Amino acid sequence: MLILHLLGKSSVRSRLSRIRLQQRFFWGTGIGRCPDTPQEADMIRNRTQIKRVLCVAEKNDAAKGISEIMSNGRARRREGMSKFNKIYEFEYHLFGQNVTVTMTSVSGHLLGLEFKAPFQKWHSCNPVLLFDAEVEKYCPDNMIQIKRTLEKEVRQCQALIIWTDCDREGENIGFEIIDVCKAVKPSLQVFRAKFSEITPNSIRRACETITEPNSNVSDAVDVRQELDLRIGASFTRFQTLRLQKIFPESLANQLISYGSCQFPTLGFVVERFKAIQAFIPETFYKIKVLHEVDEDCVEFNWKRNRLFNHTACLVLYQICMEDPIATVTSVTSKPKSKWRPLPLDTVELEKLASRKLRINAKET
Repeated sequence: MLILHLLGKSSVRSRLSRIRLQQRFFWGTGIGRCPDTPQEADMIRNRTQIKRVLCVAEKNDAAKGISEIMSNGRARRREGMSKFNKIYEFEYHLFGQNVTVTMTSVSGHLLGLEFKAPFQKWHSCNPVLLFDAEVEKYCPDNMIQIKRTLEKEVRQCQALIIWTDCDREGENIGFEIIDVCKAVKPSLQVFRAKFSEITPNSIRRACETITEPNSNVSDAVDVRQELDLRIGASFTRFQTLRLQKIFPESLANQLISYGSCQFPTLGFVVERFKAIQAFIPETFYKIKVLHEVDEDCVEFNWKRNRLFNHTACLVLYQICMEDPIATVTSVTSKPKSKWRPLPLDTVELEKLASRKLRINAKET
């Protein structure tokens, strides 16, 4: 009887645990269960109140591509305050309900960093004070219209989804968008879409796994920007003013800039320049073998590639010409697969465009 009793309790426990597991599973998949905490209840209630969502991408091309996928090509386009950043509207199923989506974009960083007014002029303070001077974020003149578009569109929305690139800079741009939008609407709910490429599968997966933006990643970019500003401004002012006093005739109107990346980059440039200047051209010789059949031509590569001794190369050439019929002794082949290219983040895209297409980072 004792054994049966224990087995009965065990089976009851297992059924209860299965019920709890099923409840949690249903909650995770959106079918629903009773919330465990008041915070969860508020979250559910807030999401059900979302009727219009503002989505912001990093560039107009990205906004256009994402909206075409989400709307199945039925998005309605209208003009924003910036002529380069369009607005796309469509209906989509988000948060377990149909919502109206407004998709637009920025053009890279929306905000910049600068010193506060008393420290902006070159002769306003000793350059060393710039290491501790107060800094603030501001919107550059060429981004004002984009900022106004966001402020106007977000007033009608209950939620904001960030669709910027999924790298550090993209996360930081996302928080710049959040700051602008929440200044207009503090109650705005904010989400982050994670995607690696603008394809139907990737975009739909991002919509199903909406998460929160990562403030730690954005803060890392803020620190880097502040360091670049403080170091660059203080040393640029110091060495420019100092050298202008020493060489007034030569450097009266010249700016001698300093940057944490400029000196290492300048080192690479100088090193390459010296190598080119020190290069001594030398004549070399090689044997080139071609085999032509009908319209096909096959070139064979010499294992030694080239020789710098003309006599030695000529001797080898004469040996070949004495018996010009060559024999193929072995053939080695191996399969080669051409995989689709991996998605690029902004930095890798700029590097590849610069190396392959000779397009500089600003044009990219």
